[in-house]
Amino acid sequence: MAFFEWLETLFFSQWVRESGSLWAFPMFLFSHTLGMALVAGGSTLQSFAFLGLWPKAPIKPLEKLYPVMWWGFGINAFTGIGLFCADATTRAVNLDFWIKLVFVAVGVVALVRMRKVFRNPALDNGPVPPDAKTLAWVSLVCWFGAIVAGRLIAYVGPVAGV
Repeated sequence: MAFFEWLETLFFSQWVRESGSLWAFPMFLFSHTLGMALVAGGSTLQSFAFLGLWPKAPIKPLEKLYPVMWWGFGINAFTGIGLFCADATTRAVNLDFWIKLVFVAVGVVALVRMRKVFRNPALDNGPVPPDAKTLAWVSLVCWFGAIVAGRLIAYVGPVAGV
């Protein structure tokens, strides 16, 4: 716990937590939400296409979403670290926080593996491979789980400042 207490004493952590500036906690929270929308939204579009929700639309062009999704993930990593540091001692012992991180980690693995599906030159010329459909479901569950767990962090487990 000493490490997490130290994180909270950093100037950056105190600024995020205590500053009245819109550029501190409110902007970090907004940016974290925006980043998640880019990652989860892009991944959801790809997953829905793999699952056949748009049977006549080509799937291959959806590969162009990867740079947007990785930018979103980068925004989430930066803002998530900032939000964690601002309240590290509470977050570190919150089971829901760790559940969220597991969902995010598995979701990222699914994203990387889904990218390999796009390398199939026959992707738009026949049925979607069964493993792509499995990855699509895993991705949907993981990003939905990460979003729900992330929102529950504020309501489940220890509360900051108590």
